[in-house]
Amino acid sequence: MDALNQRLITLLRHNARRSISDLASELGVSRATARARVENLEKSGSIVGYTVILRADTVDLPVRGIMMIEIEGRVTERVISALGGFLEISEIHTTNGRWDLIVELSAATLADFDNVLRRIRLLPGIIASETNLLLATPRSTKARL
Repeated sequence: MDALNQRLITLLRHNARRSISDLASELGVSRATARARVENLEKSGSIVGYTVILRADTVDLPVRGIMMIEIEGRVTERVISALGGFLEISEIHTTNGRWDLIVELSAATLADFDNVLRRIRLLPGIIASETNLLLATPRSTKARL
């Protein structure tokens, strides 16, 4: 991916509703070039969709962590489905190695965070977990308002 496409993606990550004219102006290219670049990124699968960032998504809950989960047997889909019901979970990742899933979660207080961890550990099929608190985020590619 060349530097122009990387700059274009950065602009779209921060506001995917920007007009082609605005993108072209910011990038210093013609409207036709900007439009063609966006279309090519969509056709190639580099851009797979656009989303909405809700106000609730922009509020950083102060206690954040990563939970690694080991699942017993073949109930991964059932566990993922159950985890999807937790409002405190922002992302669920499948992985290889010792852990089957990695979950990103957050809460307002340590007590709330502890409560969420307890509830997750009680889900049928989860046999082990390890959690690490996130102390700081020096770099993120997620768009913020």
